Amino acid sequence: MSDVRRTDAVLLLVAVVWGSSYLSAQTATSALPVLVVLFARYALSALACLGLVSVGPGPRRWTRDELRLGVPLGVTQAAVLVVETYGVAHTSAANAGLIISLTIVLTPLLDRRRGGPPPVFFAAAGVCVVAVGLLMSGHGFHAPRLGDVLMLGAAVVRAGHVALVGRLTVGRAVRPLRLTTVQTLVGTALFLPVAVPGMPDLARAGTATWFQLVYLALFCSVFAFLAQTWAVQRTSASRASLLLGTEPVWAVAVGIALGGERLTLLTALGAALMVGGTYWGQAIERAHRTAAPRETEVPAHDKDVRCRTTTTTPTSV
Repeated sequence: MSDVRRTDAVLLLVAVVWGSSYLSAQTATSALPVLVVLFARYALSALACLGLVSVGPGPRRWTRDELRLGVPLGVTQAAVLVVETYGVAHTSAANAGLIISLTIVLTPLLDRRRGGPPPVFFAAAGVCVVAVGLLMSGHGFHAPRLGDVLMLGAAVVRAGHVALVGRLTVGRAVRPLRLTTVQTLVGTALFLPVAVPGMPDLARAGTATWFQLVYLALFCSVFAFLAQTWAVQRTSASRASLLLGTEPVWAVAVGIALGGERLTLLTALGAALMVGGTYWGQAIERAHRTAAPRETEVPAHDKDVRCRTTTTTPTSV
């Protein structure tokens, strides 16, 4: 297998894993309280990250930026996962994966570092808004379901988090694994007090529930992040975004194939519009970004720093 195909395969695997995370989170929250699921996911992720940091190459010392930025970003990331996990617990995995993909078009609206997207971008955002309405209709027009509204809120909160990551880390020597480790430790500390009452439930959880928790922590969080970082460094940002953008498609496929969910005409139309709208918005934003004046580019001697601090927008639970 060529290097290009191997990289593409890794990115597609990340998209599949992230797409499957919604059904896994839904299954886990059906057996345990949401806050207990979040604590277990964060704690397992933190242990894995600490283990990787201890055996990884490079200096063992943490930079001031990694610690100083990791704390607020850990808080905002925890806020994202709270809303997402409560949302996926009250809607279908397919809807959750599709609605959260709104993050792709919402992030440029919140990230004002380049003066905002061009006017045509708002047309793509409008297509996505129509798609959300169709997805919320589900099996016929009715009042929005709680889970769909929460996922819509999660997309807004996640977009704010992603914009904040870009604003705080640009031009700083922040190593992704170290920053992620700090964020997982912050999340573990935040969820521990509120998860204590549910610890007996966690101790009595069955093998299937623990499998979902381990899958969410090690595969949907740690593995997906590291694989994404590895692959993005070996391909173009456009190609990576295109492949990772298939995540909502996999969310629908997993929800139908493994979750027994049904795809009605309205939800199918909403899914098509959502995928099309996000791809269109992504293409507009990418063209707008690459057309920026040459003088705004990072100098050659700073490219190693930018490579370590720039990531593709994640949309998984």
